[in-house]
Amino acid sequence: MATLAALRRRLRQPASSAKAKVLQRFFRTGPGEYGEGDIFLGVTVPQMRAVARQFADLALADVARLLSSPIHEERLCALLILVHRFQAGDERERDRVFRFYLRHLRYVNNWDLVDLSADKIVGAHLVGRSTALLARLTRSRNIWERRIAIVATFAFIRSGQYRPTLTVAQLLISDRHDLIHKAVGWMLREVGKRDVAVLEAWLRPHYRGMPRTMLRYAIERFPAGRRRAYLTGTV
Repeated sequence: MATLAALRRRLRQPASSAKAKVLQRFFRTGPGEYGEGDIFLGVTVPQMRAVARQFADLALADVARLLSSPIHEERLCALLILVHRFQAGDERERDRVFRFYLRHLRYVNNWDLVDLSADKIVGAHLVGRSTALLARLTRSRNIWERRIAIVATFAFIRSGQYRPTLTVAQLLISDRHDLIHKAVGWMLREVGKRDVAVLEAWLRPHYRGMPRTMLRYAIERFPAGRRRAYLTGTV
């Protein structure tokens, strides 16, 4: 049986103090920044994935302890374990992991933690079910819960369902945070990669009121002339 102590020892084997310093700057851990106080070991995502696979049978109580850690890579490793268990589990296990994730949302507190887990757990669970949870998360004062709402819709996009993304995007169109602008634009771009007509039909009545970053992300794959038309308001 995997143990938390063994996981922590294994996670520290590839740690790099030089990389940790880079990551602490990259993830804005300074006073007043969105990642204030976050601590890094200096471990890459592929290295963490390998650890998560090795310790996928870690007891959920220990996953909770790992997820509440002040160390960024420990929290991400916990989430990668949950993703693995969700994807490998039966319906009962998937429901269990989904509910565990929701109970511990306060620890999913940086953009990479959201982006590597929200669609694979929250979104995957909600496909075919009510999306009321996503609407509720968009109203949260917590930026990471709002980002979970939009990134979770990636699961719907991959299943060919675009309405949840467009609905959440409209709810977040006036959000003030740059990290929400980027996430919404990213999901809109993913819709456009699969059906540009659907994306443009949504953009036409909304693009003039969108934050510039959100719009730029959404139209990133458009031909240059079409991008220019949107950016200059001449569509």
